[in-house]
Amino acid sequence: MFTEKTKKSPPKPPTKTRLRNIALYYLERFESSESNLRAVLQRRIDKYAFYDKAYRPEQAYQWAEEVIEECLKKNFVNDERFAEFKIENYLNAGKSKRYIEQKLKQKGVDDKIVEEILSTADYSEYDTALNFARKKKIACFRPDEENRSANRQKDLAALIRAGFDYDVAKEVLDAAVE
Repeated sequence: MFTEKTKKSPPKPPTKTRLRNIALYYLERFESSESNLRAVLQRRIDKYAFYDKAYRPEQAYQWAEEVIEECLKKNFVNDERFAEFKIENYLNAGKSKRYIEQKLKQKGVDDKIVEEILSTADYSEYDTALNFARKKKIACFRPDEENRSANRQKDLAALIRAGFDYDVAKEVLDAAVE
């Protein structure tokens, strides 16, 4: 059907207008932290700089910072709102506090913001671990007692890898079937 590989078009040179459009299109689709938006724009600049070896990206990095400042002023980017949104999603998904802190740190959210939101959130590590076990069908949510006892170590390891404390993981393993 196709005899030749389809060639990608070369990346377009970054301009302030193009970077603003990239940022707005990204923010239309995703909630983002300031640091994450910076990374998105810098990847675009770096992609063009890799393509055109003679290109010097210093001016484009300055434009990216100006676009980010503009987005901050208009409240398109708000680290607290982003953290609240992600924490709520992670808690509903049964993620541990350690997991949440690590993921938000990777996205560039300040530790103080994360701690403040987690302290006000309705968070119980045991309930979250139970939620995780229910979704993964492990521990007390396995279908029969024989299956539960045969996979006890495996389930304990899964809970600990997910970031839950050993004591909480043991409690979930010993929980009664609901």
